[in-house]
Amino acid sequence: MTTTTTTTAAVPVTAAEDTPAVRRRRRRGLAPGKRLPASRLIGPALFLALWAAASAAGQLDPGAIPAPWTVLRTAGHLWTDGTLPTDMLTSLERAAYGFALGLTAGVVLALASGLSRIGEALIDGTVQLNRAIPTLGLIPLFILWLGIGETFKIAIIAIVVYIPIYLNLHAALSGIDHRYVELAEVQGLSRLQFVRQIVIPGALPGFFVGLRLGVTGSWLSLVVLEQINATSGLGYMMFQAQNYGQSDVILVGLLIYGVFGLVSDSAVRLVERRVLSWRRTLSS
Repeated sequence: MTTTTTTTAAVPVTAAEDTPAVRRRRRRGLAPGKRLPASRLIGPALFLALWAAASAAGQLDPGAIPAPWTVLRTAGHLWTDGTLPTDMLTSLERAAYGFALGLTAGVVLALASGLSRIGEALIDGTVQLNRAIPTLGLIPLFILWLGIGETFKIAIIAIVVYIPIYLNLHAALSGIDHRYVELAEVQGLSRLQFVRQIVIPGALPGFFVGLRLGVTGSWLSLVVLEQINATSGLGYMMFQAQNYGQSDVILVGLLIYGVFGLVSDSAVRLVERRVLSWRRTLSS
């Protein structure tokens, strides 16, 4: 009799511990938690603080790594004499043209390859071959083809940009569950409706990953390209500073490249959160 009573009493306790509310409380601790305000600025701010502290303590050689206040003072002088604004606008223009061409090419090729077997047979192998070739190794060939002016620089940036956009968008298109295709056929959706209602929403997460990589790639390639037969731009400014041993000017250029990259990546992330607001992920 005692055993029966104990067993009966244990059942409600087990059921109470297994309710959905309890399960949600248990799982809540696995998530990263609430997003910190301006969290992506904490790392750069900490780096600048360590740099300033090391410079103030005399742990860094001022000739090799100037103090942050020296770099800011140099940036102010370059801005006042008009050199820095001109170089920044030139770099932004080159990056924008190359990025626009690369974005267009990557999206068009990925759609043609991801939505058609014939397109995949014609396009995907060529893009994979292009990906295996170091893009900066194409610079001598492109100079012979397009000359040593602005055209070859924009073309190289476009290649650097389109490859990650194509790869991620094509992978996202190929990864759409075939059951959605069957459901669309049962519902009688047209080809256009299928692309608009199923393909585009399903491929957008992969597209934004490629977009972020493409934005970063445009700035990385620009650093090298602006040191080849250029008369303006941040890379040209840094190349000239190297010849005269001006490490503070080089750091000014690197910091501006870093700010451009951080701002552009943050802008893509912001658009991604707005467009994909329907998703519930760990970063939400």
